[in-house]
Amino acid sequence: MHSLAQEIQGFSKTRLKKQCTHVTTVMGKRLVERRRDGAEGETEEVEELEEETGCGFVQDKSLDLQVGIVRPFLLLASQDAAHDIDTLQRYKVSHVLNVAYGVANLFPDQLVYKTLHILDLPDTDITSYLGDCSSFIDQAREQSGVVLVHCNAGVSRSSSIVIGYLMLREGLSFDDAYRQVKQARPSVCPNPGFYQQLQNYKP
Repeated sequence: MHSLAQEIQGFSKTRLKKQCTHVTTVMGKRLVERRRDGAEGETEEVEELEEETGCGFVQDKSLDLQVGIVRPFLLLASQDAAHDIDTLQRYKVSHVLNVAYGVANLFPDQLVYKTLHILDLPDTDITSYLGDCSSFIDQAREQSGVVLVHCNAGVSRSSSIVIGYLMLREGLSFDDAYRQVKQARPSVCPNPGFYQQLQNYKP
């Protein structure tokens, strides 16, 4: 009967199954990482997969047209909704506050736009934009308009601006403002830096 020590000594690395890891990058590229043993020791190869190759990751290409009605004059959504004229007309949008980075305004002849290129990074000072954004929202309201606030996904930047607006203009606490915005659009999730800044925000 073999002892465990003998079994370990007689074990060969060649009997190990080759490792192959599938990775999907933030930008949606699909990669396969393979580890191989060669004469020069272990090497790693990375190969980019073509779109057709299945690797268990399904990219969601469906449009996010869900619009959160925070107030009758204040809506929150993704860039998909901001780029969909049917959605904009259905919700009677007259003004658009675009706080995304690198997202175009598609209907300048039909709508009033304000664009602020805000980066969705925890160390971006989101509260420094609140005064400017709130003035634009007020302007829409005074003109009996409806303003749609959007970023790319309608999750972090735009939701933070809307939460900040409710705190600044309506005197709501962070918890109340966050709850009301989350109720209107359940997918909202300010990044940790924005969340902290808004929690500490004293209008």
